[in-house]
Amino acid sequence: IVLAEVNPLSRTSTANSHSATHLLHAALRKVLGTHVTQKGSLVDPNRARFDFSHNAPMTADEIRETERLVNDQIRHNWVVASETMKYDDAIKRGAMALFGEKYGSEVRVLSVGGGEFSKELCGGTQVKATGDIGSFKITSDEAVASGVRRIRAITGLDAFERFREDEKLIAESLNALRTQRD
Repeated sequence: IVLAEVNPLSRTSTANSHSATHLLHAALRKVLGTHVTQKGSLVDPNRARFDFSHNAPMTADEIRETERLVNDQIRHNWVVASETMKYDDAIKRGAMALFGEKYGSEVRVLSVGGGEFSKELCGGTQVKATGDIGSFKITSDEAVASGVRRIRAITGLDAFERFREDEKLIAESLNALRTQRD
């Protein structure tokens, strides 16, 4: 006898990472331009990896603005809605179909912020509202192929722990330099 069971904590963390990649994709298109399209992704409970079309490394300002946009959507706590509809209807309503995936006649459309911020075809696990993600932090931007960049990011408790680690490093540095934060 085999009993299969989904680990609820792992699934929740994976949904955080997955929903954050949708917000990231939309934010990248706003910051870098509409030429940005998803080329691949990996989501797991502890991290998200997002590959996208772009020909140059992101500047520090572009990374900050992308993080700000994603975290703004998280703080708005938008409902993450999904609706099943015919593929042609989804495309007519402005949903993005990503990287040449093969779709059936019926598709699931994921909308964030009433579809104003993000609307994509997706069948994966998602949060119920963007606030469930908690927080979002880009940890790296790197080239993976000609014209393809990769962002690595963390969400939720993992992002919070990263902020704590950064604060500890800053405190240790200030102590070693015998100075104040300001």
